[in-house]
Amino acid sequence: MAADLSDAAATAVEQCLNVAPDESVVVVTDDEREPIGEALYAAASAVTDDATVLRYPPAEQHGTEPPAPVAAAMREADVFLAPTTKSLSHTRARGAACDAGARGATLPGIIESVFTTGLDADYAAIDAACDDVLDQVGDADEVRVTAPAGTDITFGIGDREWLADTGMVREPGDFSNLPAGEVFVAPETATGTFVVDGTMMPHGLLDEGQTLAFEVEDGFVTEIGDDEIRADVEAAAEEVGDAAYNLAELGIGTNGGVEELVGSVLLDEKAGGTVHIAIGDNAGIGGETDAPLHLDGIIRNPTVYADGEPVDLPSA
Repeated sequence: MAADLSDAAATAVEQCLNVAPDESVVVVTDDEREPIGEALYAAASAVTDDATVLRYPPAEQHGTEPPAPVAAAMREADVFLAPTTKSLSHTRARGAACDAGARGATLPGIIESVFTTGLDADYAAIDAACDDVLDQVGDADEVRVTAPAGTDITFGIGDREWLADTGMVREPGDFSNLPAGEVFVAPETATGTFVVDGTMMPHGLLDEGQTLAFEVEDGFVTEIGDDEIRADVEAAAEEVGDAAYNLAELGIGTNGGVEELVGSVLLDEKAGGTVHIAIGDNAGIGGETDAPLHLDGIIRNPTVYADGEPVDLPSA
């Protein structure tokens, strides 16, 4: 195991998750993320004698449920860490684990370079930035986002609660992505246009001038201006119908340490001064939609208004 993976893994286990010697830890990984999974397992084993690593084949889509034995292990552990190719963040398994009192972090799509650089962060500063954004948007009924590439979309927040992903996962049931740094909500409805000009799968980092446009009406995506993404959503719709087109999430990046987008959704959606909007599942973040996908698109240089007032966004 490379020393740089060891350092990042120790940060995750000791600083972010604050694992204690008497706690059980399960690391959930897959065939493509095994080195990071093994690094986290080694870091956990240095703290507690009750550490387990589980590995299974990569899923085909973000939000796909893990095998039942993996879900059970997450639910029974005190702490879980999930460096996987496809995200477990928005799965029933992750939600059930937290409901049972486990605390944990998912690292969806994590690669070694993002793992080592993304965990070299000031989590106290990220925590403070999240609090600052929450103070500005937390009570808003309506949030509007505009951006130079053509985004102009308005979200009705309704009774949905804004959540913060700070990376500090200390209490039973706490959950975060790692690397961390965002404030997000599952809006009740949305109408308008959003134009992704940062990062979105399956494309990764978009070329300069390349954009992906989406039309939204009454909380559902009605037009997708990209053949590959449209195909992914249509495939999910064959399984769950209109739920695949749900406008799932509005997120605001709060990690000032992410100075440039690199093509990793996990890292890029945390970048200070960006917004991300997601399609599909949001049952795990306060919404009501179950879908086998959760597709985030990152928007550069946004302006955010909470009930008409401009929001002071964190920046790199």
